[in-house]
Amino acid sequence: MVIELLLKMAKKESKTDQKKSNRRRWLWLLMVVVIASLIGWKIWQGGKDDTEKATVLRGEVVEELVLTGQVKAEEHASLVFQTAGEVAWMGAKEGDWVKKGQILAKLDTVSLNAAYQQALSNLRAAEATLERVYDEVKDNDEDEDFLTKEKRTAAEVAKDRAYEGVVMAQRNLRNAGIVAPFDGVVVSVTHPYSGVNTTMAERQIELINPESVYFSVNADQTEVVDLKIGQEAKIRLDAFSDEELIGEIEYIALAPKVGEVGAVYEVKIRFGEVDLSKFRVGMTGDVFLTREQVTDALYVPPRFVNSEKGERFLLLDGGKKMKVEVGVEGEDRIEVRGEVKEGDVIYD
Repeated sequence: MVIELLLKMAKKESKTDQKKSNRRRWLWLLMVVVIASLIGWKIWQGGKDDTEKATVLRGEVVEELVLTGQVKAEEHASLVFQTAGEVAWMGAKEGDWVKKGQILAKLDTVSLNAAYQQALSNLRAAEATLERVYDEVKDNDEDEDFLTKEKRTAAEVAKDRAYEGVVMAQRNLRNAGIVAPFDGVVVSVTHPYSGVNTTMAERQIELINPESVYFSVNADQTEVVDLKIGQEAKIRLDAFSDEELIGEIEYIALAPKVGEVGAVYEVKIRFGEVDLSKFRVGMTGDVFLTREQVTDALYVPPRFVNSEKGERFLLLDGGKKMKVEVGVEGEDRIEVRGEVKEGDVIYD
């Protein structure tokens, strides 16, 4: 009897605990649903305020043309020796500022001078041979036979070739050095030491004048007509994305670039008062050019301007449509004209 009574009490307590656990579970579930609903309502309300309505404002609207380009230099040269030989002296290193006409490198002239002396010797020998041939035929010019004429012609050709050899040897001696064609900075040296054999085609020194640096962009035929010499330009380089540089258009090509698809024209933009030393040829970026601008206009975000059957309109409260005309179209604002007033609330 006692055991049976204890079993009944345990079963009763188990049922009571189960009911309490179920109640707690439902309470937690209800709390989660309520909190989630509150968070969702807040997010929906915030999104609705930010994305579904806007106010007509008054101010400046600018339509910009954005073109991508890169830094170039008007005075940029790859310098080579005009003849092959052994580098005897390299007088320039990376970072050197050099002057126009300054000698930057020299080849070993021992072998070149020897070649010049040999060319002179060959010329003298050819001249002597030709003189002997002339002496042989000077008294019988009218009776010159075929063999004699052939001998004279060969001697004349040999003299001409010997003379060309002297001219070439002289040119090689003169070209045994590299001279700076303009003031600038040495940006690279292929062989910074002597004793290296080089060819005519091998670049030895790269020279750039930093003061000739400019920003180059390409504009197609629909864009170039809106540009003019002296127009202000805002430049933002990828390497200095937080810095806006001011420049102006210096040159607009009259003929399209060769090799481009369609009619594409080069536009050169000269930098203003900036530190040119930090720029590097080849740096890329964007240039912002003003196409059209109004300073006192009513404007709205572009996505609030709707189109239907070729007409533009704004949506007012209650879905009412207000017809408008569109003026200057900027990246984040668009000019609107018509019955619209400053302060009007519009909907997306």
